[in-house]
Amino acid sequence: MKQVRCGDGNILGLLDGRTIDSQQVPHHYQEQHFMRSVQMHSSLVHRLEMDDVMEGHQGCVNTLAWNAKGSLLLSGSDDTKVNIWDYGSRKLVHDIYTGHSGYIFCTKFMPETGDDLVVSGAGDSEVRVHRVSRLAGGKGGRKSSSDQTAVFRCHSKRVKKLAVEDGNPHVIWSASEDGTLRQHDLREGIACPPHGSPPHDCRNVLLDLRCAAKKALQAPPRHCLELKTCALSPTRPNHLLIGGSDAFARLYDRRMLPHLSSAQQPSKPPPCVCYFCPAHLSDKSRSSLHLTHVTFSPSGEEVLLSYSGEHVYLMDAFTGQEDGVVYRASDVPKRTVLAPIVNGTNVQSKSPGAALGNGYRRGSSWVQECRELFEEAKKALTTGNSYLYAVEASSEIIDAGGTVIGNQLRHDCLCLRASAFLKRKWKNDLHMAIRDCNEARAIDPMSPQAHHHMAEALSSLLKHKEALDFAIRAHQLEPSDVRLSEHVALLRSMLKTDEDSKNNRNNDGDVKLERKASRNTEADLKLERKASRLRTISNLLFRSESDLSEGYQDTWRGERGDLFNDDMEMEMEIEMSVGEEDDRDGEQGVLPGSSLNLRLRPKVEGRERTNRVLSSGSTTSTSGANYENFAVEGEIAVDMRQRYVGHCNTGTDIKQASFLGEKGEFVASGSDDGRWFIWVKKTGRLVKMLVGDEDVVNCVQCHPFDCAVATSGLDNTIKMWAPTSPRRAGGMSMVGEEAAEFTDPKHVMDINQRNMHRQNLPMEFLHRFRVQESTEGASHPFECTQS
Repeated sequence: MKQVRCGDGNILGLLDGRTIDSQQVPHHYQEQHFMRSVQMHSSLVHRLEMDDVMEGHQGCVNTLAWNAKGSLLLSGSDDTKVNIWDYGSRKLVHDIYTGHSGYIFCTKFMPETGDDLVVSGAGDSEVRVHRVSRLAGGKGGRKSSSDQTAVFRCHSKRVKKLAVEDGNPHVIWSASEDGTLRQHDLREGIACPPHGSPPHDCRNVLLDLRCAAKKALQAPPRHCLELKTCALSPTRPNHLLIGGSDAFARLYDRRMLPHLSSAQQPSKPPPCVCYFCPAHLSDKSRSSLHLTHVTFSPSGEEVLLSYSGEHVYLMDAFTGQEDGVVYRASDVPKRTVLAPIVNGTNVQSKSPGAALGNGYRRGSSWVQECRELFEEAKKALTTGNSYLYAVEASSEIIDAGGTVIGNQLRHDCLCLRASAFLKRKWKNDLHMAIRDCNEARAIDPMSPQAHHHMAEALSSLLKHKEALDFAIRAHQLEPSDVRLSEHVALLRSMLKTDEDSKNNRNNDGDVKLERKASRNTEADLKLERKASRLRTISNLLFRSESDLSEGYQDTWRGERGDLFNDDMEMEMEIEMSVGEEDDRDGEQGVLPGSSLNLRLRPKVEGRERTNRVLSSGSTTSTSGANYENFAVEGEIAVDMRQRYVGHCNTGTDIKQASFLGEKGEFVASGSDDGRWFIWVKKTGRLVKMLVGDEDVVNCVQCHPFDCAVATSGLDNTIKMWAPTSPRRAGGMSMVGEEAAEFTDPKHVMDINQRNMHRQNLPMEFLHRFRVQESTEGASHPFECTQS
């Protein structure tokens, strides 16, 4: 098939001739910014291969971080050690025994300290600061003592992410699954809580989000938002991005937040500047949908979100309601009805400088190349040869072609891509087809093709009534097309079947209620409710009803004596520690160090619950009524601009998605299949797929200045990747190039998509009961699972 030409040319001529061709550089060239211009040039990215394997940990490597100069790499592991590596020699310089008793999930160099201060956060809920110059010498001349400069024990659950501000050597922000983001100022103290103070009685809570999680954009906050990730904008440090146990990344302005507070009393979550969430995920109620990583682009103008059980999404950083695609909860249903194009689906106007696409110059033959590529994609779709090729080739024309391709070709590519989405049927492809159809309708409101594909997508989503409206419109626009008339007849038949089925269910329900009422007396129903009180997960797994003591029953009894009824809801929490004492004292038949906790709370509507929390611990002046109005009606969200698919993210909740290079022209992510993937940021085209781990790749961190990438995962090693010579270059380009890997990339991506579709029990539950055979043949708890 026809290949897509790299828009930034080939850097080999630049390197050989030592001359600069402005058409080869992906942005305006300046002599002093030469390295920045070519750091992640496409021809170098295509040649990335494993350059070195760095050994020094005895457990999964969960976090990587570069220093500002790019001379040192920091890593944290399940072995509770923090290692410092020299980039030039790829040798281990320091191994720090941190004193943590849980897996280390996050590490950072403190800025402006000469790389002397290192901070770590772990599963033991602690944040520790280590001064490298004060550590005692270890074996081989390395520093290895566990002496700490500062220890903060104020969190009550695992610390999953740390953030530091460039130029600020004093302040650390830590995000924890306890629902709080805390600010630790080394100038105010080096221990938290202070000596002699009660546990968790410190006033360093910057964000209290213990009652902030939302099931949908229009829903009020009710549950604890377990924080998984956070990031500071590199260009606007006052902008703080938060991700956790729901679908919404939240952008806060630190200048607008209330003063630091204590965690003794829950407080109302402060209003955020805006939410980031793809519109098709904003009304989901799945409890398993959550974010594993959020980050800003190097310019601070874009954000990247990585979801568990979902894809990676790119969005514009919010600067105002007119800048970027924003929506409210009421806008989402309008995108699937036959109505004028709503906010968020109009074709965005391009600036004159964007007319030539990706910021670099296109030759006059580019439009002709786009037409040829369109015909190739159309042929691939018609013959069923490759739906993936049709999607990525049309995306290349739409996103990299800019306005120079013209409205007609853009409309045709949108319809072609929508049709390819409908046939490929990967996760959320139907919603992507709806987006393309709406944009095609914005270009040509009289397009029968766009209306027909819209009807197909809605029908596949079982929205037969809305689909029929679009199908009728398509037939009216093209009455001679027999296929469209048959589609209308089919949808009418399906709609009638739906109505008959609904009537039958209603009738059956009425009959069942009558039979139940005649069979059961009020006393019988009361006995049934009483018996159901003792049915908890713990009882089903480990206890019988006769084993429950009277005190245990009283502990879980509600206000009216009901333990578990229709007015109650349950929250499950599983905790695991890995200390040596837990391993020694573990009971036979029970996983060492694991505990299963259940919480029961009244099922209260959003208004009642929010007002109750506010009345007990609110510290702001905003009234409960005003807050509810803001939370349900006034909140806005930023929609996706691009989607990156092919990887699988279900097994761990620390999986990263990163921008590559100072210009951030490429996006990379790890995967559960042991590979890591690289996409073109602008088009979403997959250009590289590399094997980086035997099990799972979690961390992908690009060098600050050089064309090099460090990755880590469930292996005990760190892999360093760098460009090889052209003759050795492997990898693959998904548009028009055959795979050079030993496995067909299309097959790998298809398997990953099937794995993403699986609906299982929560990972937190499964990982505590899953065992695997060790090399000696004995079974042991499944290790290296961070979810």
